[in-house]
Amino acid sequence: MGTITKRDRVEYDVVIVGGGPAGLSTAVHLKQLAARSKRELSVCVLEKGSEIGAHILSGAVIETRALDELLPDWRNQGAPLDTPVSADKFHFLTGPHRGLRVPNFLVPAPMHNTGNFIVSLGNVCRWLAQKAEGLGVDIFPGFAAAEILFGGDGAVAGVISGDMGIAANGEARDDFAPGMEVTGKYTVFAEGCRGHLGRRLIGKYHLDRDADAQHYALGVKELWEVPEKQHRPGLVVHGAGWPLDGDAGGGFFLYHLGDRQVAAGLIVDLNYRNPYLNPFEEFQRLKHHPLFSRTLSGGARIAYGARAITKGGLNSLPRMTFPGGLLVGCDAGTLDFAKIKGTHMAMKSGMLAAESISSALASGAGGGTELTAFDELFRKSWVHDDLYRARNFGPALHRFGLYGGAAFNFIDQNLCRGRLPLTLRDRVPDHATLRKAGDCKRIDYPKPDGILSFDRLSSVYLSSTNHAENQPCHLTLRDRDIPISVNLADYDAPEQRYCPAGVYEIVSTDGQPRLQINAQNCVHCKTCDIKDPTQNIVWVAPEGGGGPNYPNM
Repeated sequence: MGTITKRDRVEYDVVIVGGGPAGLSTAVHLKQLAARSKRELSVCVLEKGSEIGAHILSGAVIETRALDELLPDWRNQGAPLDTPVSADKFHFLTGPHRGLRVPNFLVPAPMHNTGNFIVSLGNVCRWLAQKAEGLGVDIFPGFAAAEILFGGDGAVAGVISGDMGIAANGEARDDFAPGMEVTGKYTVFAEGCRGHLGRRLIGKYHLDRDADAQHYALGVKELWEVPEKQHRPGLVVHGAGWPLDGDAGGGFFLYHLGDRQVAAGLIVDLNYRNPYLNPFEEFQRLKHHPLFSRTLSGGARIAYGARAITKGGLNSLPRMTFPGGLLVGCDAGTLDFAKIKGTHMAMKSGMLAAESISSALASGAGGGTELTAFDELFRKSWVHDDLYRARNFGPALHRFGLYGGAAFNFIDQNLCRGRLPLTLRDRVPDHATLRKAGDCKRIDYPKPDGILSFDRLSSVYLSSTNHAENQPCHLTLRDRDIPISVNLADYDAPEQRYCPAGVYEIVSTDGQPRLQINAQNCVHCKTCDIKDPTQNIVWVAPEGGGGPNYPNM
């Protein structure tokens, strides 16, 4: 279709992209600060999911430190934190039927969960959204921020929400509605891991110039309802080892929530080398281990989802400020990998963003300036201190493997409290680690039994994923020949396996292979954007409201 020359425009003081923990905490704290200083402040949150929480997926065990600061009376305000951690275990699996429990004193100190809560992070976000709206924040679910607006001075001036009603051929459908320009004095990007606009901002302003390569993992999660006799409310189980071998790092979890629900999942580091590895299938294998089957047998799987995790930590953290805005939370990479937790870090980074914006507006600074005060606030915060103490955790596992990395992290985290006088580095990006298929062993995965293990399509069904079929594909290719000439020829098309939703298939047309993209299945995990060895796949926002619709993840 032709270029749209006129769009409706709506103006706010602050525009926030993303209705997750970071974005909502930014919004709430902005309104709190405005009320304390008796100033009017207009704030909006744009969320691409059909509702707040629809795209939120996390384990999730959360630390309440940031929530205690943001809303100290949360316990009396109906916050959905109902399951305190009652027991904390770590297991190391040595085979499909074997394993051992690691004594708690040998587990890295940051991984202990006393005082934490097992939650549905989606429900926590829904509750936070209610608090934000009660303070006067405008929240717009189903509005995907598709483009960045720049002012004449080159500063970020807001975003453009995605056009609705464009057909797959690029022409306007009968229900076409152009996106709006949503402008603000400052724009906060809180899109979560591998945000498509955050990635552009990092490139445009060279925000990662002084950072190591960012690193990621893929988390695959299922929610089960299990028999009462197998349910232990508040039990947290973490572990490592089988089914992942020395070629792939990661770990698993079993979290016992209330109402006989158990969250089960596997996290696979995306720096793995064997292109035949399939994270989804590894998780299906894992559930047949007695550690999992004892809990899940006789139960019913009620939800499924997957999401990439930003895990590079302090060494990989880009500069978070640029003219006219900030990156916060997992859009920047504030997750504390040593704790396997990012919610409290994302929330606090959003609160610091709110404080720097509030100070700038109070001082009369015009929109479009760079919020350099944020850097000092961040460096003096407990977020920076925690990230500094955890800076070696991931690089140690990458460089020394599971056993060597675990030994290093025990010394660093338990004995030295993260204060060893050295900093390990890992500067190789995850997409550059794949070996050629001819140099690797093919992995044969067992067929699912439909009881503990399942196929990808039935799993995607449980994610309630839906996209309007007649729309442009949001999984774009820089070069349409590369999937066959390079990815298939050299790596046996790894996108067929690393995608946890069955989006990518190699099919034959007239005897010639081609890549088929089933974009309707996409759960917005962003793994393809991260792991594609040629970086040829670029994830962009589909029509607003599309994607998964997680009810309780």
